[in-house]
Amino acid sequence: MKNKSNVWYSLAMVLAVMMYVPVRAGQKNGAQRADFSGEWRAKTSIAMGGNIVCCFDPGDRLLAQTMKIAAAEGGLTVAVSSGFPGTAPAAGMEKMSFDSKASEIAHGRGRGKKFTVKWSADGRTLTVNSTVRMIIDQKPTEVYVTEVWNLSPNGKSITVQANARSGLYSKARAWKTVFEKVG
Repeated sequence: MKNKSNVWYSLAMVLAVMMYVPVRAGQKNGAQRADFSGEWRAKTSIAMGGNIVCCFDPGDRLLAQTMKIAAAEGGLTVAVSSGFPGTAPAAGMEKMSFDSKASEIAHGRGRGKKFTVKWSADGRTLTVNSTVRMIIDQKPTEVYVTEVWNLSPNGKSITVQANARSGLYSKARAWKTVFEKVG
C-alpha cells in the first residue's frame, strides 16, 4: 500500500511541476515586454514637411501631441490630444488590442481607421499597421501606415517611426516622432 501511495504522490508532483513551469515561463515572457504606460508629450510638433498627416482627423493617435497610455487587459488604452497647427487640440481614445484582431475607428463621412497591433519577438517594440480611409475629390482613398514603437532603454522616451504609402503620391513617406515621459 505504501508503494501505491508513493506512486500517486510522485505522479501528483510531476503533474504539478508540468503545469507550473509553462505558466511561470509565460509570466516571465510577459514581464519582459516594454512598458509604454505613462503620460507622454511629443518632443517636437509634427510638421507637415512632406508628410501625410493631413489625412488624419483631430483626436487621432497618429497626430498625437500628448498621450496617456495605460496597460489594459490584453492591450493598451491610449488617450491622446491632437490637432493641426493653429487649431485647438481634440481628445481621442484608442484601445490597442494584442489579440491580433483589427480595431476600427469611424470618423464619419467615409473617414476612419482600421489597425492591428503586434509585439516583436523580444517584447521590446510594438508594430501598428493601420489602414486610413478618407474621401478625396469624392473618391474613397486609403493610406497604409506602419508604425514601429520603441521604448528607450531608460524608459524616458518613446520613438515612433511611421511609414506611409498610398496612391496619392509617388513614393512612400516616413516620419519619426519622439515622445518624452512627463514627470
